[in-house]
Amino acid sequence: MGSLEDSLGKPLTGWRLRLYTIIFEADTRAGRLFDQWLIAVILASVAVVVLDSVQTFGSRYALAFNVLEWVFTIAFTLEYAARLACVRHPTRYALSFYGLIDLAALLPTYIALLVPEVHALIDVRVLRLLRVFRVFKLTAYVVEFQSLGAALRASRRKILVFLSAVLMIVLVMGTLMYVVEGPANGFTNIPTSVYWAITTMTTVGFGDITPKTDLGRLIASCMMLLGWGTLAVPTGIVTAEMTARRATEPTTTRTCHECLTEGHLPQANYCLHCGAKLPDYQYESVSASVSTSPPSSSGDPHV
Repeated sequence: MGSLEDSLGKPLTGWRLRLYTIIFEADTRAGRLFDQWLIAVILASVAVVVLDSVQTFGSRYALAFNVLEWVFTIAFTLEYAARLACVRHPTRYALSFYGLIDLAALLPTYIALLVPEVHALIDVRVLRLLRVFRVFKLTAYVVEFQSLGAALRASRRKILVFLSAVLMIVLVMGTLMYVVEGPANGFTNIPTSVYWAITTMTTVGFGDITPKTDLGRLIASCMMLLGWGTLAVPTGIVTAEMTARRATEPTTTRTCHECLTEGHLPQANYCLHCGAKLPDYQYESVSASVSTSPPSSSGDPHV
């Protein structure tokens, strides 16, 4: 047990480092080819599930679809195992966002053996297409993706306060409509009236419940006008944060082996988040405008 823990704690070298670079680093040529192949397989597997749901195709090619499904599942299982094998902390990766997505792409097929009704859940593997940002993004898309994430995190308190105010408004207005209109006009209880207030304020307006009295229509009109301004507030909050946090440094898909966070600069020697030593790295840009690669950090090159 001790030797296993020591092995997982050592800096990645040899085949583990080469495998890690191919699987996790989309800035390298091998990494891009691997991710492009993976995305093609994901699209093919989702297409099989979609076609299988069509009765005409499902009955005619049932055996072929079943075989293909297991081929895709085995391929994803091997890929998931390879990811766990090459990272320094397998448990940390398994509990990460992408790790859970990868696991979710495998479980439905195995669970379908016991519960056939969940077969349609296999489509959850389409979530793995989030990795497309790793393949085709590089500089521009990574910066925008990280900027949006940072803006949402920074805005969470303002948005929470805004949502609290909206909930108070719909609760008060829904209760008021319950008093004004009453069960005779469809407002049978306060939760139903709050439901009406939410659909009205968001300008959805299903029309299943409508006010019949003049006072009720006046309140509904105020709710509709209030809804216009309400919808614009969260957008303005996030946009302001994105403008304030506009990124200026180019980033890559370079990933820390310790905490698995990506986006480190090509010339970085240590992780920005946990301070761990980053392995030597050779950046390969996919942009046609970049003709030379930034120099790798000092030390023996592994990539």
